Amino acid sequence: MRISRPSTVLVLALVGVTLAGCGSSSDDKASGDKKGGPVSVAATDTSCKLGDTELDAGTSTFEIKNTGSKVTEFYVYAEGDRIMGEVENIGPGLTRKLIVELPAGSYQGACKPGMKGDGLRTALKVTGASESLGTDAQLAEATASYQRYVKSQTTALIAKTTEFVAAVKANDIEKAKALFPVARTYWERIEPVAESFGDLDPRTDARENDVEPGTEWTGFHRIEKDLWVTKDVSKDGALADQLLKDVQEVVTKSNSVKLSPLELANGAKGLLDEVATGKITGEEDRYSHTDLWDFQANVEGSKAAIAALRPTLEDRNPALVKELDTRFAAVQKLLDAQTTDDGFKLYTDLTQAEIKQFATAVDALSEPLSQVAAVVAQK
Repeated sequence: MRISRPSTVLVLALVGVTLAGCGSSSDDKASGDKKGGPVSVAATDTSCKLGDTELDAGTSTFEIKNTGSKVTEFYVYAEGDRIMGEVENIGPGLTRKLIVELPAGSYQGACKPGMKGDGLRTALKVTGASESLGTDAQLAEATASYQRYVKSQTTALIAKTTEFVAAVKANDIEKAKALFPVARTYWERIEPVAESFGDLDPRTDARENDVEPGTEWTGFHRIEKDLWVTKDVSKDGALADQLLKDVQEVVTKSNSVKLSPLELANGAKGLLDEVATGKITGEEDRYSHTDLWDFQANVEGSKAAIAALRPTLEDRNPALVKELDTRFAAVQKLLDAQTTDDGFKLYTDLTQAEIKQFATAVDALSEPLSQVAAVVAQK
Protein backbone atom coordinates (compact mmCIF):
# COMPACT_ATOMS: atom_id res chain seq x y z
CA MET A 1 0.00 0.00 0.00
CA ARG A 2 2.32 2.77 -0.90
CA ILE A 3 0.29 5.92 -0.61
CA SER A 4 -0.62 6.77 -4.17
CA ARG A 5 -1.55 9.96 -5.94
CA PRO A 6 -4.54 10.86 -8.08
CA SER A 7 -2.27 13.04 -10.22
CA THR A 8 -0.37 10.00 -11.52
CA VAL A 9 -2.73 9.27 -14.39
CA LEU A 10 -2.51 12.83 -15.63
CA VAL A 11 1.27 12.90 -15.43
CA LEU A 12 1.65 9.65 -17.31
CA ALA A 13 -0.77 10.84 -19.94
CA LEU A 14 1.56 13.77 -20.60
CA VAL A 15 4.35 11.40 -21.56
CA GLY A 16 1.98 9.31 -23.67
CA VAL A 17 1.90 6.07 -21.76
CA THR A 18 -0.52 3.91 -19.88
CA LEU A 19 -0.27 3.16 -16.19
CA ALA A 20 1.65 -0.02 -15.68
CA GLY A 21 -0.61 -3.02 -15.63
CA CYS A 22 -3.85 -1.12 -15.13
CA GLY A 23 -5.58 -2.89 -17.97
CA SER A 24 -4.18 -6.36 -17.46
CA SER A 25 -5.76 -9.21 -15.63
CA SER A 26 -5.76 -12.98 -15.74
CA ASP A 27 -8.80 -15.01 -16.64
CA ASP A 28 -7.68 -17.85 -14.39
CA LYS A 29 -9.88 -18.62 -11.40
CA ALA A 30 -8.04 -19.34 -8.20
CA SER A 31 -9.09 -22.45 -6.36
CA GLY A 32 -10.88 -21.65 -3.15
CA ASP A 33 -13.11 -18.95 -4.63
CA LYS A 34 -16.53 -19.08 -3.03
CA LYS A 35 -19.08 -20.60 -5.41
CA GLY A 36 -16.33 -21.22 -7.95
CA GLY A 37 -15.86 -17.64 -9.15
CA PRO A 38 -14.34 -14.29 -8.26
CA VAL A 39 -15.80 -12.03 -5.59
CA SER A 40 -17.13 -9.00 -7.43
CA VAL A 41 -16.26 -5.58 -6.03
CA ALA A 42 -18.29 -2.65 -7.35
CA ALA A 43 -16.29 0.50 -6.62
CA THR A 44 -17.63 4.01 -7.04
CA ASP A 45 -16.62 7.39 -5.63
CA THR A 46 -18.91 6.84 -2.64
CA SER A 47 -19.37 3.10 -2.23
CA CYS A 48 -17.60 -0.25 -2.21
CA LYS A 49 -19.97 -3.20 -2.63
CA LEU A 50 -18.66 -6.76 -2.37
CA GLY A 51 -20.59 -9.57 -4.02
CA ASP A 52 -19.79 -11.92 -1.10
CA THR A 53 -18.84 -11.10 2.47
CA GLU A 54 -18.60 -14.69 3.74
CA LEU A 55 -15.81 -16.64 2.10
CA ASP A 56 -14.33 -20.09 2.34
CA ALA A 57 -10.81 -20.31 3.70
CA GLY A 58 -8.14 -20.63 1.05
CA THR A 59 -7.39 -18.71 -2.11
CA SER A 60 -9.90 -16.10 -3.23
CA THR A 61 -10.02 -13.80 -6.23
CA PHE A 62 -11.51 -10.32 -6.00
CA GLU A 63 -12.54 -8.68 -9.25
CA ILE A 64 -12.73 -4.92 -8.76
CA LYS A 65 -14.59 -2.75 -11.25
CA ASN A 66 -14.33 1.01 -10.87
CA THR A 67 -17.40 2.80 -12.18
CA GLY A 68 -16.59 6.04 -10.37
CA SER A 69 -14.82 9.14 -11.65
CA LYS A 70 -11.77 8.85 -9.37
CA VAL A 71 -8.81 6.49 -9.46
CA THR A 72 -9.32 3.97 -6.68
CA GLU A 73 -7.52 1.18 -4.82
CA PHE A 74 -8.68 -2.02 -3.18
CA TYR A 75 -7.25 -3.65 -0.05
CA VAL A 76 -7.92 -6.72 2.03
CA TYR A 77 -7.02 -5.99 5.66
CA ALA A 78 -6.54 -8.43 8.51
CA GLU A 79 -6.73 -7.37 12.16
CA GLY A 80 -4.52 -4.43 13.00
CA ASP A 81 -4.78 -3.24 9.39
CA ARG A 82 -2.24 -5.83 8.25
CA ILE A 83 -2.48 -5.75 4.47
CA MET A 84 -3.12 -9.21 3.01
CA GLY A 85 -3.35 -7.96 -0.56
CA GLU A 86 -3.87 -4.78 -2.55
CA VAL A 87 -4.46 -3.39 -6.01
CA GLU A 88 -3.55 0.23 -6.70
CA ASN A 89 -4.40 2.69 -9.47
CA ILE A 90 -7.68 1.28 -10.73
CA GLY A 91 -8.73 4.03 -13.10
CA PRO A 92 -12.32 4.92 -13.96
CA GLY A 93 -13.87 2.22 -16.12
CA LEU A 94 -11.11 -0.30 -15.42
CA THR A 95 -11.34 -3.77 -13.87
CA ARG A 96 -8.48 -5.35 -11.91
CA LYS A 97 -8.09 -8.66 -10.09
CA LEU A 98 -6.52 -9.49 -6.76
CA ILE A 99 -5.75 -13.07 -5.70
CA VAL A 100 -5.11 -13.57 -1.99
CA GLU A 101 -4.84 -16.49 0.41
CA LEU A 102 -7.00 -16.02 3.51
CA PRO A 103 -7.12 -18.44 6.45
CA ALA A 104 -10.21 -18.45 8.67
CA GLY A 105 -10.69 -15.14 10.46
CA SER A 106 -12.09 -11.63 10.26
CA TYR A 107 -11.02 -9.25 7.51
CA GLN A 108 -12.10 -6.08 5.78
CA GLY A 109 -12.33 -5.25 2.10
CA ALA A 110 -11.71 -1.56 1.41
CA CYS A 111 -11.94 0.71 -1.62
CA LYS A 112 -10.09 4.03 -1.56
CA PRO A 113 -11.58 6.45 -4.09
CA GLY A 114 -9.06 9.16 -4.77
CA MET A 115 -6.46 6.84 -3.17
CA LYS A 116 -6.68 8.58 0.19
CA GLY A 117 -7.95 7.94 3.69
CA ASP A 118 -8.89 4.72 5.48
CA GLY A 119 -11.18 3.60 2.67
CA LEU A 120 -14.79 2.51 2.40
CA ARG A 121 -14.69 -0.74 4.36
CA THR A 122 -16.81 -3.88 4.38
CA ALA A 123 -16.41 -6.70 6.89
CA LEU A 124 -15.35 -10.07 5.49
CA LYS A 125 -15.78 -13.35 7.36
CA VAL A 126 -13.63 -16.29 6.29
CA THR A 127 -14.52 -19.71 7.68
CA GLY A 128 -13.50 -23.33 7.31
CA ALA A 129 -10.14 -24.91 6.67
CA SER A 130 -8.08 -25.21 3.54
CA GLU A 131 -4.66 -26.58 2.75
CA SER A 132 -2.27 -23.66 2.54
CA LEU A 133 -0.37 -23.04 -0.66
CA GLY A 134 2.68 -23.03 1.60
CA THR A 135 2.35 -26.79 2.14
CA ASP A 136 3.64 -27.27 -1.39
CA ALA A 137 7.36 -28.01 -0.95
CA GLN A 138 8.51 -25.68 -3.74
CA LEU A 139 6.33 -22.81 -2.52
CA ALA A 140 7.38 -23.37 1.08
CA GLU A 141 11.02 -23.03 0.01
CA ALA A 142 10.09 -19.95 -2.04
CA THR A 143 8.70 -18.15 1.00
CA ALA A 144 11.63 -19.28 3.16
CA SER A 145 14.09 -18.03 0.54
CA TYR A 146 12.34 -14.68 0.20
CA GLN A 147 12.15 -14.23 3.96
CA ARG A 148 15.91 -14.73 4.10
CA TYR A 149 16.17 -11.97 1.51
CA VAL A 150 13.94 -9.71 3.63
CA LYS A 151 16.18 -10.42 6.63
CA SER A 152 19.29 -9.37 4.71
CA GLN A 153 17.66 -6.16 3.54
CA THR A 154 16.27 -5.20 6.93
CA THR A 155 19.69 -5.67 8.52
CA ALA A 156 21.14 -3.18 6.03
CA LEU A 157 18.11 -0.89 6.38
CA ILE A 158 18.71 -0.51 10.10
CA ALA A 159 22.43 0.09 9.62
CA LYS A 160 22.08 2.74 6.91
CA THR A 161 19.09 4.46 8.55
CA THR A 162 21.13 4.70 11.75
CA GLU A 163 23.95 6.37 9.80
CA PHE A 164 21.49 8.71 8.09
CA VAL A 165 19.87 9.69 11.39
CA ALA A 166 23.28 10.34 12.96
CA ALA A 167 24.22 12.64 10.08
CA VAL A 168 20.93 14.54 10.38
CA LYS A 169 21.35 14.97 14.13
CA ALA A 170 24.92 16.19 13.59
CA ASN A 171 23.56 18.72 11.07
CA ASP A 172 25.93 17.24 8.49
CA ILE A 173 23.78 18.07 5.48
CA GLU A 174 26.11 16.78 2.76
CA LYS A 175 26.62 13.43 4.46
CA ALA A 176 22.89 13.08 5.12
CA LYS A 177 22.15 13.86 1.47
CA ALA A 178 24.57 11.17 0.34
CA LEU A 179 23.03 8.61 2.71
CA PHE A 180 19.39 9.42 1.92
CA PRO A 181 19.06 7.38 -1.32
CA VAL A 182 21.29 4.60 0.04
CA ALA A 183 19.18 4.05 3.17
CA ARG A 184 15.98 4.16 1.14
CA THR A 185 17.28 1.49 -1.24
CA TYR A 186 16.76 -1.19 1.41
CA TRP A 187 13.27 0.10 2.24
CA GLU A 188 12.26 0.14 -1.41
CA ARG A 189 13.46 -3.40 -2.09
CA ILE A 190 11.09 -4.87 0.51
CA GLU A 191 8.37 -2.24 0.42
CA PRO A 192 5.42 -4.65 -0.02
CA VAL A 193 6.36 -6.19 3.33
CA ALA A 194 7.48 -2.97 5.04
CA GLU A 195 4.34 -1.07 4.12
CA SER A 196 1.87 -3.73 5.23
CA PHE A 197 1.76 -2.86 8.94
CA GLY A 198 -0.96 -0.30 9.56
CA ASP A 199 0.18 3.30 9.91
CA LEU A 200 3.92 2.51 9.99
CA ASP A 201 4.23 3.09 6.25
CA PRO A 202 2.73 6.60 6.19
CA ARG A 203 4.74 7.53 9.29
CA THR A 204 7.92 6.42 7.54
CA ASP A 205 7.37 7.09 3.84
CA ALA A 206 4.53 9.59 3.34
CA ARG A 207 4.98 12.59 1.10
CA GLU A 208 3.65 15.96 2.06
CA ASN A 209 0.39 15.75 0.13
CA ASP A 210 -0.28 12.23 1.48
CA VAL A 211 -0.68 13.37 5.06
CA GLU A 212 -4.22 13.34 6.39
CA PRO A 213 -5.49 16.58 7.97
CA GLY A 214 -4.53 16.79 11.62
CA THR A 215 -1.70 14.28 11.22
CA GLU A 216 1.94 15.26 11.67
CA TRP A 217 4.16 14.72 8.65
CA THR A 218 7.16 12.56 9.60
CA GLY A 219 9.60 10.16 7.98
CA PHE A 220 12.13 10.10 5.18
CA HIS A 221 10.46 12.66 2.93
CA ARG A 222 9.88 15.18 5.72
CA ILE A 223 13.62 15.22 6.35
CA GLU A 224 14.32 15.13 2.61
CA LYS A 225 12.54 18.47 2.22
CA ASP A 226 14.63 20.06 4.95
CA LEU A 227 17.85 18.73 3.43
CA TRP A 228 17.22 19.96 -0.11
CA VAL A 229 14.75 22.84 0.25
CA THR A 230 15.20 24.59 3.60
CA LYS A 231 18.81 23.32 3.83
CA ASP A 232 18.52 23.21 7.61
CA VAL A 233 18.07 20.07 9.69
CA SER A 234 19.23 21.59 12.97
CA LYS A 235 15.75 21.14 14.43
CA ASP A 236 15.12 17.67 12.96
CA GLY A 237 16.61 15.61 15.78
CA ALA A 238 13.25 14.43 17.07
CA LEU A 239 12.08 13.63 13.53
CA ALA A 240 15.24 11.61 12.93
CA ASP A 241 14.83 9.69 16.19
CA GLN A 242 11.20 8.90 15.32
CA LEU A 243 12.21 7.72 11.86
CA LEU A 244 14.74 5.30 13.31
CA LYS A 245 12.23 4.07 15.89
CA ASP A 246 9.61 3.45 13.19
CA VAL A 247 12.11 1.70 10.91
CA GLN A 248 13.17 -0.53 13.80
CA GLU A 249 9.52 -1.47 14.38
CA VAL A 250 9.05 -2.21 10.67
CA VAL A 251 12.15 -4.40 10.72
CA THR A 252 10.97 -6.36 13.77
CA LYS A 253 7.56 -7.00 12.23
CA SER A 254 8.94 -7.78 8.77
CA ASN A 255 11.18 -10.46 10.22
CA SER A 256 8.45 -12.04 12.31
CA VAL A 257 5.52 -12.12 9.89
CA LYS A 258 4.88 -15.36 7.98
CA LEU A 259 4.37 -14.61 4.31
CA SER A 260 2.28 -16.62 1.86
CA PRO A 261 3.43 -17.47 -1.67
CA LEU A 262 0.75 -15.16 -3.06
CA GLU A 263 2.17 -12.27 -1.07
CA LEU A 264 5.43 -12.78 -2.94
CA ALA A 265 3.61 -12.82 -6.27
CA ASN A 266 1.49 -9.77 -5.48
CA GLY A 267 4.50 -7.99 -4.01
CA ALA A 268 6.52 -8.47 -7.20
CA LYS A 269 3.74 -6.79 -9.17
CA GLY A 270 3.19 -4.16 -6.49
CA LEU A 271 6.80 -3.01 -6.71
CA LEU A 272 6.37 -2.28 -10.41
CA ASP A 273 3.19 -0.37 -9.57
CA GLU A 274 5.38 1.63 -7.18
CA VAL A 275 7.58 2.57 -10.10
CA ALA A 276 4.60 3.53 -12.25
CA THR A 277 2.95 5.67 -9.59
CA GLY A 278 5.94 7.48 -8.13
CA LYS A 279 9.26 6.97 -9.83
CA ILE A 280 8.18 7.42 -13.45
CA THR A 281 6.42 10.66 -12.53
CA GLY A 282 9.27 12.01 -10.39
CA GLU A 283 6.89 12.41 -7.46
CA GLU A 284 8.57 10.04 -5.04
CA ASP A 285 11.75 11.97 -4.22
CA ARG A 286 10.49 15.33 -5.35
CA TYR A 287 13.10 17.39 -3.47
CA SER A 288 16.24 15.29 -3.94
CA HIS A 289 15.30 13.88 -7.37
CA THR A 290 16.96 10.59 -6.42
CA ASP A 291 14.03 8.61 -7.84
CA LEU A 292 16.21 6.33 -9.97
CA TRP A 293 17.81 4.84 -6.83
CA ASP A 294 14.30 3.89 -5.67
CA PHE A 295 13.38 2.69 -9.17
CA GLN A 296 16.38 0.34 -9.21
CA ALA A 297 15.57 -0.94 -5.72
CA ASN A 298 11.94 -1.66 -6.66
CA VAL A 299 13.08 -3.63 -9.70
CA GLU A 300 15.59 -5.57 -7.59
CA GLY A 301 12.96 -6.37 -4.98
CA SER A 302 10.55 -7.57 -7.64
CA LYS A 303 13.25 -9.77 -9.20
CA ALA A 304 14.03 -11.26 -5.77
CA ALA A 305 10.41 -12.32 -5.29
CA ILE A 306 10.28 -13.85 -8.77
CA ALA A 307 13.61 -15.59 -8.20
CA ALA A 308 12.18 -17.24 -5.09
CA LEU A 309 9.11 -18.39 -7.03
CA ARG A 310 11.08 -19.37 -10.12
CA PRO A 311 11.11 -23.18 -9.66
CA THR A 312 7.32 -23.22 -9.41
CA LEU A 313 6.89 -20.83 -12.32
CA GLU A 314 9.27 -22.83 -14.51
CA ASP A 315 7.32 -26.01 -13.80
CA ARG A 316 3.92 -24.46 -14.42
CA ASN A 317 4.53 -21.80 -17.06
CA PRO A 318 8.07 -21.73 -18.52
CA ALA A 319 7.00 -19.31 -21.26
CA LEU A 320 6.02 -16.78 -18.61
CA VAL A 321 9.46 -17.09 -16.97
CA LYS A 322 11.15 -16.45 -20.30
CA GLU A 323 9.04 -13.35 -20.89
CA LEU A 324 9.73 -12.05 -17.38
CA ASP A 325 13.47 -12.48 -17.90
CA THR A 326 13.29 -10.55 -21.16
CA ARG A 327 11.21 -7.73 -19.70
CA PHE A 328 13.35 -7.39 -16.57
CA ALA A 329 16.46 -7.21 -18.75
CA ALA A 330 14.91 -4.45 -20.87
CA VAL A 331 14.13 -2.32 -17.80
CA GLN A 332 17.59 -2.94 -16.33
CA LYS A 333 19.27 -1.90 -19.58
CA LEU A 334 17.53 1.47 -19.41
CA LEU A 335 18.55 1.91 -15.76
CA ASP A 336 22.15 0.97 -16.52
CA ALA A 337 22.27 3.76 -19.09
CA GLN A 338 21.55 6.31 -16.34
CA THR A 339 24.22 5.28 -13.84
CA THR A 340 26.98 7.56 -12.58
CA ASP A 341 30.08 6.99 -10.45
CA ASP A 342 28.08 7.50 -7.25
CA GLY A 343 24.73 6.04 -8.24
CA PHE A 344 22.32 7.50 -10.78
CA LYS A 345 21.58 10.72 -12.61
CA LEU A 346 19.06 13.00 -10.97
CA TYR A 347 15.58 12.41 -12.28
CA THR A 348 15.37 16.01 -13.46
CA ASP A 349 18.28 15.32 -15.83
CA LEU A 350 16.23 12.82 -17.85
CA THR A 351 14.63 13.86 -21.11
CA GLN A 352 10.94 13.33 -21.80
CA ALA A 353 11.94 10.72 -24.37
CA GLU A 354 13.93 8.81 -21.74
CA ILE A 355 11.05 8.99 -19.27
CA LYS A 356 8.69 7.64 -21.93
CA GLN A 357 11.11 4.76 -22.63
CA PHE A 358 11.11 3.85 -18.95
CA ALA A 359 7.33 4.01 -18.72
CA THR A 360 6.88 1.80 -21.78
CA ALA A 361 9.35 -0.79 -20.45
CA VAL A 362 7.71 -0.84 -17.02
CA ASP A 363 4.29 -1.26 -18.59
CA ALA A 364 5.59 -4.19 -20.66
CA LEU A 365 7.05 -5.86 -17.54
CA SER A 366 3.96 -5.20 -15.44
CA GLU A 367 1.75 -7.29 -17.75
CA PRO A 368 3.51 -10.66 -17.28
CA LEU A 369 4.01 -9.88 -13.59
CA SER A 370 0.24 -9.57 -13.27
CA GLN A 371 -0.04 -13.23 -14.34
CA VAL A 372 2.25 -14.64 -11.63
CA ALA A 373 -0.31 -14.78 -8.82
CA ALA A 374 -2.71 -16.90 -10.89
CA VAL A 375 0.09 -19.34 -11.70
CA VAL A 376 1.10 -19.59 -8.04
CA ALA A 377 -2.53 -20.15 -7.00
CA GLN A 378 -2.94 -23.19 -9.25
CA LYS A 379 -3.43 -26.49 -7.44
